[in-house]
Amino acid sequence: MALDNQDIEMENADEVEKKGPEVDATLVLSDLKQNFTLLERAVSTIESRFTTRVLRTTASIRKRLTADVLAQAIKEVYPKDSIDKSRLLDFLGKDSGVMDLDLDDAAKDIPPILPEIDLYLHLLTMIYLLDKQDFDKGIELSNETITKVQSLNRRTLDQLSARTYFYYARFYELTGNLAEIRPTLLAAQRTATLRHDDDTQATLLNLLLRNYFHYNLYDQADKLVSKTTFPETAGNNQQARYMYYLGRIKAIQLDYTVSHTHLLQAIRKASQNVTTAGFQQAVYKLSIIVQLLMGEIPERSIFRQPVLRKPLVPYLHIVQAVRIGDLSKFQETLAKYGEVFRADKTFTLIIRLRHNVIKTGIRMISLSYSRISLRDICLKLHLDSEEDAEYIVTKAIRDGVIDATIDHEKGFMKSKEIVDIYSTNEPQYALNQRITFCSNLHNESVKAMRFPLNAHRKELASAEALRERERELAKEIAEGEMDEDDDVGEF
Repeated sequence: MALDNQDIEMENADEVEKKGPEVDATLVLSDLKQNFTLLERAVSTIESRFTTRVLRTTASIRKRLTADVLAQAIKEVYPKDSIDKSRLLDFLGKDSGVMDLDLDDAAKDIPPILPEIDLYLHLLTMIYLLDKQDFDKGIELSNETITKVQSLNRRTLDQLSARTYFYYARFYELTGNLAEIRPTLLAAQRTATLRHDDDTQATLLNLLLRNYFHYNLYDQADKLVSKTTFPETAGNNQQARYMYYLGRIKAIQLDYTVSHTHLLQAIRKASQNVTTAGFQQAVYKLSIIVQLLMGEIPERSIFRQPVLRKPLVPYLHIVQAVRIGDLSKFQETLAKYGEVFRADKTFTLIIRLRHNVIKTGIRMISLSYSRISLRDICLKLHLDSEEDAEYIVTKAIRDGVIDATIDHEKGFMKSKEIVDIYSTNEPQYALNQRITFCSNLHNESVKAMRFPLNAHRKELASAEALRERERELAKEIAEGEMDEDDDVGEF
């Protein structure tokens, strides 16, 4: 019997393989129709969670989407003489004039399409053109879609509009024309702010910051951040991206402590999966350099993660050079992986690490020697002259990197005794940092909680009914007492 069952399962598997494409097309079409139903429910109930469910299925539908399936869905949803229908079919390379007779007859009775479903089909067509790398058609369709979005003012379109703007900017980025759409994005951002459209506002802020960074316009990006407010109700993905951009701005402005805080929040808010591997790598690369500029050494476990192991190899060499204070190794790594650092846009920050390498070397020397001549320091750190060594050591003493004194006449550095760290404020500072992080995490978790819509109205109704019941009971008791008094009579 077991063999017979295996044979039946193998035969069924062969049949599924033969009908695979047809079954898959049917399933995709069924998923699209289910999403149309969810969008209709989102409009009727004014609940954004149904639109969120639709957008979450975009990734799975995108992998199985074909021009035939998308054209079939368009023909079944749009009325017969719809202009949008013919335009979308033209972008897909399908003849809008020749249709199946059944679909042609059915299209006569189709009611006008909802703007949400219309925009969703435009969005899927844009994604399909992007995957096919047909950028010319994609730019043309995205321009028409953005014009359609700007003409509508419906809160049920907010999430779909935000996703549309993202792919609109993506087409222009891949064609190298990001500067052309900057006025459009700025105008859309102002409109979204006035309409309290948090989803579109968050997406547009990130797109504008990415636009500025593409052309190294960090001053304009900083002005945009100072003049706007990022919505607190935005999703974690948009918040993570915004925190990463803030971290880059603060790192360029030499504010490494604030930059490191923003980058940590970006790492914690980002999804930890293979899909977001590129974003994780970009954040960790910048975070590692910022930690080194702060005088800290990143944990070695970061470089052992599967998603980060290979991309972070150049940064591991930089960390090793800074950790041991080896200036020659730092210069060799910089020359070997210079193109990688330029592509990651971290080359400028890494050049700043040269002073940190020298400081680390001086710290290692001060811990190893209680007294050492400036000439020996110059040889160990590969410096040009003893005057440079004296200047660098003096600056390290002033910055609190080492606790030592310099004898200028005899030309040596003398280290002081090591102070117990627990007698300083360092442990209290570290504890305060952890308490602050836990408090912020708790506050953000409370803000992120979701509650049923209009639940407070039900509570008010039940409270009103309870008060009405109490009044009836009080009235009955009062009437009962009066009856008892009447029954007593002249007693």
